Amino acid sequence: MPAGDIARHLAVPHNTMSTHLAILSRAGLIEAERQSRSIIYRAKLDAVRKLAGYLVKDCCGGRPEICAPLIADLSPCCIPQIGATKDPAHG
Repeated sequence: MPAGDIARHLAVPHNTMSTHLAILSRAGLIEAERQSRSIIYRAKLDAVRKLAGYLVKDCCGGRPEICAPLIADLSPCCIPQIGATKDPAHG
């Protein structure tokens, strides 16, 4: 998504969004690709997944019901298409 669209969706000033995107890029959580006059940003899902896993690791203190809502929110939002390549970690 172009930086301007991201800023509009989040109601953040463009210069502030640019700063945030630069930080996320340096952290390896997003990547940028120039397309004509726009820069398109994409999440690096493996890096985001690792960060989220790190942040929630052991968050429940032995009580998984505490983290269940958060884990549900982090679960995949899309059901794979029939015939799509299966993820070996999830069968």
